[in-house]
Amino acid sequence: MSIFDFLKPKKNTAQTAKNRLQIIIAQERSSANAPDYLPLMRREILEVIRKYVAVDTDAVKVDLIKDDGHDVLDISVSLPDRAGTPPADG
Repeated sequence: MSIFDFLKPKKNTAQTAKNRLQIIIAQERSSANAPDYLPLMRREILEVIRKYVAVDTDAVKVDLIKDDGHDVLDISVSLPDRAGTPPADG
């Protein structure tokens, strides 16, 4: 520790931890209020996509977002760089 260390701005680790906790709580609340059919819908969408492209299980994300009093279904699919051949069991 040098004599000039006290002049450096200190990292606010408490604020960083608080921000991370708020993000985790927001994610938990959104998943707790999600309808029961979302996991099934996600699996079915993944099955359909796998008929055409080989993708990982985590490639499909389905979220329900509240927007101006409306429920919006947000579906995100991460496709590989190049479309692969369909799986053999498809």
